[in-house]
Amino acid sequence: MEACLIAFDSTQQALRAEMLLEYAEVDIDIRPTPKEITAGCALSIEFPGEALEAVQGVIVSEKVEIRGLFRIAGPGQYEQIL
Repeated sequence: MEACLIAFDSTQQALRAEMLLEYAEVDIDIRPTPKEITAGCALSIEFPGEALEAVQGVIVSEKVEIRGLFRIAGPGQYEQIL
């Protein structure tokens, strides 16, 4: 499965999600939010598609506020999945 990306409206939520996902031992990378995704925060979190279920569980259980969850479909192509 392709990599996925979480976009945020606030840096505070991005940093909170980073901490929670690292605690849940999800392999993540912090990266700039792609220009193709409109979000209020310049930081996004990329993670392997295989971790999607675990990531969604953390987002829901910890009430993390996100702009959206995207599948990386190709260079500069993002498909919103949540």
